[in-house]
Amino acid sequence: MNWLLVIVGAAVGAPLRYLTDRTVQARHDSVFPWGTMAANTAGSLILGVVSGAAVSSGTYALIGTGLCGTLTTYSTFSYETLRLAERGWKFFSAANVLVSLFVGLGAVFLGTELGRGFFGH
Repeated sequence: MNWLLVIVGAAVGAPLRYLTDRTVQARHDSVFPWGTMAANTAGSLILGVVSGAAVSSGTYALIGTGLCGTLTTYSTFSYETLRLAERGWKFFSAANVLVSLFVGLGAVFLGTELGRGFFGH
């Protein structure tokens, strides 16, 4: 049954990722992939909350694996980083890697603490 919950979560996460990326990127006149960073940061925060809250396996399948698994995107992050480097924007390419790493880790840490705090685990 958990596999069905993963599908439902993914059906929400994938369009949410696309809409987040397009909405954020449309507001920035920049080559930097702000939309992907926003989606990845949000997914890391949500995953941290779910993990910190120590939810049931069904809830984790729905939100952690399904929603967060499709909201976040390592492949797009990798592709956009490569494209920045290929186009000669090496600073932006390196910044994308470093900022994504630190912001993502910070978001999952914050989310875990929030999950523990709100749910007492």
